[in-house]
Amino acid sequence: MTTVEVSLKEIMTVVEGALGAALVDYSSGMALGTLGGGKDLDLTVAAAGNTDVIRAKVRTMELLGLTSRIEDILITLDSQYHLIRPVTGRSGNGLFLYLVLDKSRSNLAMARHQLKRTEQQLEV
Repeated sequence: MTTVEVSLKEIMTVVEGALGAALVDYSSGMALGTLGGGKDLDLTVAAAGNTDVIRAKVRTMELLGLTSRIEDILITLDSQYHLIRPVTGRSGNGLFLYLVLDKSRSNLAMARHQLKRTEQQLEV
């Protein structure tokens, strides 16, 4: 098991093209930890905004009667990928990992794999 700080550092180090990472509580929209980002990428604002994305998807799934769980959500921009991965397990209920990637320098499949691995090892 790894802590939030260690998990975010690992993501930023291991994932090629990582621009920023956060662990977010989607019931409040608060980032419990952030790493990276910068002038053009305010991870606190992104965390709060992506909380709405998660809530909308969960609400839509409920309306459709879908019982599957969300594995991850991908948002593709011109030059970036934004990955949102809900944290499962008893210690992660209501949390999600958020990762922003430079589209030209990243391997999306490897980033998804690393987020899954991080989510399984995360201790909150």
